[in-house]
This record gives sequence, C-alpha cells and structure tokens, in this order.
Amino acid sequence: MIIETNLPNRLHKGKVRDTYDLGDGHLLMIATDRISAFDVVLPTGIPGKGEVLARMSAFWFRHTTNLMDNHLVGMADAPEVIEKYKGNATFSLVSQEISQQSMVVRKAQRIDIECIVRGYLAGSAWAEYRRNGTVWGKELPEGLKEGQALPEPLFTPTTKAEEGHDQNMTHQEVVDMVGENLARQLEESSLSIYSFANDFARQRGIILADTKMEFGIVDGNLILIDELLTPDSSRFWDASGYEPGRSLPNFDKQYVRDWLDAHGWDREPPAPSLPEDVVRKTSERYIEAYHLLTGEELPKA
Repeated sequence: MIIETNLPNRLHKGKVRDTYDLGDGHLLMIATDRISAFDVVLPTGIPGKGEVLARMSAFWFRHTTNLMDNHLVGMADAPEVIEKYKGNATFSLVSQEISQQSMVVRKAQRIDIECIVRGYLAGSAWAEYRRNGTVWGKELPEGLKEGQALPEPLFTPTTKAEEGHDQNMTHQEVVDMVGENLARQLEESSLSIYSFANDFARQRGIILADTKMEFGIVDGNLILIDELLTPDSSRFWDASGYEPGRSLPNFDKQYVRDWLDAHGWDREPPAPSLPEDVVRKTSERYIEAYHLLTGEELPKA
C-alpha cells in the first residue's frame, strides 16, 4: 500500500495524487492509496485504491478520445512508456508497485473549476433540494425522492479549493473566470462525457449518479486532465438494487462517508482512523467497480 511517495522533482502533493516533473512538458502522476472524505485526508489508506484510480482513469481517457482530447500519455508500467523514460532521473526510481498506479501525462494549464455533472439527486444536491426545492439554484419538481433521476443532467460547477470545501459557482462566475466561449465548452463537454459514460456504465449494471471532471489547456486547446470517472470522483450505484428513496448499493467511497457520519465526526480535521472492516469493504468496492466497468483485472504486483 502506497501512502507517501518521495521521488525527486515533486511538483505537487494533493489529497490523493503526488505529481512529479519528468521534464519536456510531461508529468508523472501517482495515485496513492490515500483517501479523503469531506475534503479531509484520512489517516488510513485503502489497499488497491490507487491502482483502481489510475487504471480506471486511463481506461476512460482512452474511451472518450472521440469526445475530448486528454492529457494521458500512458500508464507508467506500459512497455513503451518504460522504454521512453528509462533514463529519466525521476522515472528511473519508480518501483513496479508505484508504476502500476501511475500515469505519465502531458503538462497542462489547469482551469481551477470542478466541472460537476449530476444525473441523480444525491449528496449535497439532495440536501439543497430538501431545503429549497432546488439544485444549484434551479427549481425542480416537488416530491422527488433521494436517489431519483433528475429531469435532465445538470452542470453544477464549483471552485477548486486546495484546502477546505469547494463552493458552488454561478454561470456568471464561470464566465467571469474563463470567458463565455470557454464556459460553454466546459459545460457542453462535461455533459457529453457524462452522457456517454452513464450509458456505458448502465450496460454493465452500474448507474453513474454524478461525477466531477477537470480540464486544462495545452497548446491553446481544452483537454481533460487529472482523473476521470473513478470511484473517488463519481457516485457509482448498483443498477440491480436501484430504488429511489432508500439506501443505494454503491461502488464508491460513500461507505466511508456513511461510517464517518455514523460515528459523529464533525467533518473537520483531524479525521478518525478507519477500522479494518471498513477498509476491507471499501477496497472491495473499488476493485469490483473497476472489474465491472472495464472487464479487466488489476495486474499482479
């Protein structure tokens, strides 16, 4: 299990990912086994989680290239990537274990907006609907149940906070940050990718309730970056057990969120450690989601 990494030329340590500069406009992005909840990193890691995040992101990046270009060069354990970077000072120190949960990507100018698409009433959207009858300030029909499909998927962007909680952004705030044309591109691309991924997942018995994406600019063009359609960035539900208004079987970190809420955590650091059974069941959920969606097994160490 990889909780911390310590290679030369680290550019950034995020809640989950450690990013290193490989030079020549490329980065090594390591998905560690750290897990965050309510924007706080927990002291307990989840075995297999980093592999799932990296490899599932790579899977979706490859499957959505006809919709949107992205930053993926390849998985760090791919033979062609190993050959290309074998003399690199940072890459040469990457162990097999780390390479299995790392991507080599193009360096991009990140757009500091979390591009969230919601297809179902869950999480903070459900909380807002119960209070005000709205989601992202938009009025919805009365009488909707938790977990119910929205009349149409909604683009609900937020700020991207390095620490603390992200905040909802209005359409005008997005326009003010990036301009009208790029704001439209972000919304249209996010909705298009969500629609494709939800249809893809439904054929494999999974509902994509919501997801968040990140975008960047390379050579003047908008591309997808970071992670894509993973159990960390999305809510995945078991379609066979789907019934609005009751607890929904999930393949994401909702199990961890539920345990933390049930044990009275106030969602402020420091977070409590997770017990062994929660760690094991969360790991199993991530790995099962990967297998169901990709049809692949994780590689052996």
